[in-house]
Parts: sequence; structure tokens; C-alpha cells
Amino acid sequence: MTDNNMVTWHDDASKSIAMDAFSDNVNSYDGVTKSVGYRAYRNFKDIESNRSVRPGFTSMDYHAFRPDEQVPREQKRMIKMCMDAYSKVGIIRNIIDLMGDFGSQGISLVHQNKSAEKFFKQWFRKCNGKERSERFLNTLYRCGNVVVYRSNANVTPELSKYMKSVANDIKVEIPNMTRNVIPWRYNFFNPLNVGMKDGELNLFMGKKSFNLSTNIFNDKFKNGDIPPNILETLPTKVKRAIQRGEKKIPLDEDRLQVFHYKKDDWQMWANPMIYAILDDIIMLEKMRLADLSALDGAISNIRLWTLGNLDHKILPNRAAINKLRDILASNVGGGTMELVWGPELSYTESNSQVYKFLGSEKYQSVLNSIYAGLGVPPTLTGMAGNGGGFTNNFISLKTLVERLQYGRSLLTKFWQHEIELVRKAMGFRYAAEIHYDQMSLADDAAEKNLLLQLADRDIISHETVLERFHEVPSVEKIRLRREYKERETDKAPDKASPFHNANHKKEMEKIEKQADLNEKKEEQSPQAPNKKEAPKDNGRPPFKLDEGPRKQRVETPKSAPGLAETIIWAQSTFDTVSEVITDAYLKMNNKKNLRQVTKAEVASMEKIKLDVLTNLEPLQQVSVEIIHDKLSAGALSPKGFCQCLAAKNIDTSSMNIDVYRRSAIGCYVEYVCK
Repeated sequence: MTDNNMVTWHDDASKSIAMDAFSDNVNSYDGVTKSVGYRAYRNFKDIESNRSVRPGFTSMDYHAFRPDEQVPREQKRMIKMCMDAYSKVGIIRNIIDLMGDFGSQGISLVHQNKSAEKFFKQWFRKCNGKERSERFLNTLYRCGNVVVYRSNANVTPELSKYMKSVANDIKVEIPNMTRNVIPWRYNFFNPLNVGMKDGELNLFMGKKSFNLSTNIFNDKFKNGDIPPNILETLPTKVKRAIQRGEKKIPLDEDRLQVFHYKKDDWQMWANPMIYAILDDIIMLEKMRLADLSALDGAISNIRLWTLGNLDHKILPNRAAINKLRDILASNVGGGTMELVWGPELSYTESNSQVYKFLGSEKYQSVLNSIYAGLGVPPTLTGMAGNGGGFTNNFISLKTLVERLQYGRSLLTKFWQHEIELVRKAMGFRYAAEIHYDQMSLADDAAEKNLLLQLADRDIISHETVLERFHEVPSVEKIRLRREYKERETDKAPDKASPFHNANHKKEMEKIEKQADLNEKKEEQSPQAPNKKEAPKDNGRPPFKLDEGPRKQRVETPKSAPGLAETIIWAQSTFDTVSEVITDAYLKMNNKKNLRQVTKAEVASMEKIKLDVLTNLEPLQQVSVEIIHDKLSAGALSPKGFCQCLAAKNIDTSSMNIDVYRRSAIGCYVEYVCK
């Protein structure tokens, strides 16, 4: 038998009739009412005499009467529910936003050529690349599907002019593009409004034909709410489809890119990451509703005043009731109310103890399930209890890092495709590389230190170290070569650190000069005493004593100082003369430091220093007074010394200042020691 609310039967004969009537009256809604019929059908009675079997209570039975709490199974409804959870649940929103920010942190473009790198960075900034990267990852983790539609821009004459300007230092190929355009703007479509044409047939054929639902746009266009000039800005295919009144507009495959979060091949759309924790989110929402309901009754309090007693046959009269009413009405509700009455008055109070239900303990298990489903370990949430060990936290942290790395790999794939389009349009020989800031969620200092030690021991290559540090080896090699050339031409200062000696060249020159001096000393010195000489026939016989007094040694001083003494004296004297003359020159010309001195003034100052040095006696003690006397006398360098400088092309205009000074001192030593 059937009615509006129930289907039942009393024997097997009427069972089929009842089930047919049930199937005609129910309206299937995601399998909800089917579960009701299934439950009614699987009741077993009289399995044995006077014994029936009642099946267990499942989630299907629970959701049969609560369809709004059931997790949908249709993919578009899954995505819609996950997007609603992101909008309403603060925990989900914060974690998804955090993952999007971490995944796109510090994204930039680098190139081995400075001019090309400048162009790529300018293009990336114009198309709002950093913000689009964050939206890409946010949509990927939130919806599980990213639909990106690209809009192009024409290559203007100014852009072509810039391309020719950078052609001087890089090789620019002739652009071979059917359309003279470059990517310029990116729009992310709502996956709920995008459908796959021909459905599963496209999956089988391997095609990716998508269309966009434009019901609202068409209705507004027909009603005249959208001006016609806006329609002219749309692509030709889209404009014609709207004019024809089509509800689904095919999207251009050349402009469209679709990415999925770990989608199976047999699925049209990927299940969002939030889908696995929708049950926990529903439970969290129900707990909040329970707290709201409990708070509504938290202040409920019932007081019962009873006059008289029926057991003792005491009935209140009107005067007693009015008297008690006046006393209660006159009480302001504060303090203690003293009430004196006869034996026929009783008082009873009833209040709720909601504080035993309200609390944060019941939320902890649900929140832990949500965090675990998103891959966030308890150590990062501050909810870690005694039950969590190091292994569980490590696995959770690894899960979070891998999810961030997976999203970053899809983002890199998207930008590599767009960069290649720009490279072909502009005719660049090499494409730009995508670079990120190092994303550190753990202490990886020990691992990086180990990598450096392995590279120092030649166990791994430097290229591997650069890749582990998320740098581009080919770009870094070119940059290092460029910096080395700048240091060689003194355009950049030498490196100075415990591993790099800034005065390495000077020390090598000193070592070479010292080696030359030692060789000359060995040539001039007599034979070493430890070397045994062969006995001579006319030599003094052994063990023979002197027959008379020996000749006294006569001092024979050298006419000129030695080479080593001259080099050391010339270097120290030139430093003293240089310091005195530089200070005097700066004060005389009102200069604060040498940075304010022009190149011509430097040449004049260096000539004055050599004039003073060449007019001093070798090995002479130098003082400020002696230098002043030489300058006052107008001393000039000898003509022979000037000819020596000219013959060796020693000049400040063609030499670095340090090289010029060393060469000039060497020329002076050679001139004096002739």
C-alpha cells in the first residue's frame, strides 16, 4: 500500500506492486531517494520463526533525509562545493592563499643577455606576471582545474625599434610568425562555465575542445544592457557566436591552456584538493551551528513560585497572589531579595548547564583532520598534541612541500609556453629562464653546506650545486665570465674574502721580484762553505801554522748601491712622496678626496711625484722639508729618464694607475743602476 509519505507491503505478492508505485512517485536526487527505497527493500523479516534482521545504519541512510549535507558525486557540483568552502571557511581560505603565495614567491625571468633580460622582465611586468602566477596556483589548489585564456597584442613600431636596438649585442633571428602579435593579457575562466565539447569522445580521441557558457551575457546582449561597441572588442568567432544567439561559444585552442591537479585520464575534470575533506568541513559547520543553538539557550532560566499546597489542602486566595505579584514586580533584579512568607509558599528554579557543551575540545579532532587533508602538519598549526611523533610530522611536511612543488611545476610549464611565443615573435635566439626564490619550510643549511663541501672535493659538479640552489647554470656561467672581464679591466673591484685575496697580483709581483733578487745574490756571492773543494797542488799544507802576521782587511765601499736596496728604497720613498704631494695637491685645489680629481689632474700630479723622486740621491732619507725644497727649486726629471719612459710607453692615459706606478718605479731603478 502507498500514501504520500510511505511505501510498505504485507507479503511478497504485494512487494512488487509497492516497489513499482514507489519508483513512480519518487524523484531521484543524487541517489538520495534511491537509498530510501533500497533501505526499505533490504529489511528482512521472519528469517527464522519470530526473528527478523535489521540492517546497519550507513551514511547512505543518513543522507537520505539530509540531502544538503551529502557530498556530491558530480564533478561540477564537487568544484562548486569546494569553491564555496574556500569562500566561507577561514581555515581553507588561509591555507590555499598561503600555498599560492609560497608557490609563486619571487618568480622572475632571467636571461644570459642583459638587453634580452631587460625586455623579458618588462614584458613580464606589463602582463602582470607575478599576480597572474599567484592566481594560477590559487585556482589550481582551490578548484583543481585552471582554464587560462590568452589575449594577444600587436607588435608596435616602438617595440620593433627596441628589438633593433638590442640587436647590436645579441643575435636576433628574423621573426617567423603568421601574426605579428605577442601574449599580453591572461584571463582565468570559472571551470563551472567551461565545458568539454563532445564529452568523453574528446577524451577518447585526445582532443581538447572546450566551449564557454554565456547565458547571462546573451540575455544582457538581447536586452540591450551591453553596448554594441563592447562586442567589437571581442574575437571574431566569439562575436559571431553571440550574434547568432549561441549558448555555448567555442574557445580558440591556440589561446587556451587547461591545467589539472592530478587528474586521471578517464576523468573530464580533476577533483579539487578540498574534495577529500568536505565531510570534515560539513562536520565543522554543524558543530558551529550546534554552538549557536546552545548559546541561544544559555541564558534560559525558569523560576516556579507556588502558593499553597494541594496535599495539605491549602489554597491561595486572591489577596495572597496579588501580594506576591507586587513583591516580585517591585524587585529591580539586583542584589538579594528577602521574601518572608507563610508555610504555603514554595520556590523551584530550573536552569541549563550549556557551559559543559561549549568548548574547543570537540573541534580539535575535526580541525586536525582538515589540516591533515590539506597536508599541513600539526607542528605548523600549533595544535600538536602528545600523540604526534616526528615521523608523522615529517611526512605531513613533506606532503605540503611536494604539493607546492607540483603546483610550481605546472606554473613553470605554463610560463615556458608563453615565453617561447614571445621569443619567436621577437626573434630572440634563446628564451628566458624562470627563476624563483628559495622556498624554505625546513632548515636546509646542513644540506647546502654538504653540497659545497662535495663540490670543493670535486665529488659533484658546480652545475649540480647551482641546480640544487635553484639557479640556471648556463646563465650563471655567462654572468661569471662577464664579472671576470670587468675585474680584469678594473671596472669592478677585486674580490676580497677569506677565499679571495684582493692584492693577489701585487703579492705575485713581489714574489717574482724577490726571486730575481735571490738569483742575483747567488750569482754575486762566493761559493757556499758547505761545498767541498778539490785539494789544490799549490795550496797550504794541512796543519801548518802561520809564519807571520796576516794582512788586515781593507774596506772597499761600492760606488753605487745594490739593486735590491735601490728597489726597496724607491718603493718606500715613492709612497712617502706620493702621500705628501697628494695631500698638498688636494688642499691647494680644495678637493675633499681623489674621487673629485680629474684624469688630467692625476697625470699632472704623477709627473710631480716622479720629478721629486728622480732628483733625490739614492738611499737618501726623505722628509717633508726635503720634498718642499725640491718643489720650490722647480726640479724636473732628467731627460734620460723621460726618454726611458717614452720608449716603454709608460703613460697614465694608456695604463691603469697602479700598473703605471709600478712601471715607472721599475724604469727609475733601471735608470739609476746603469
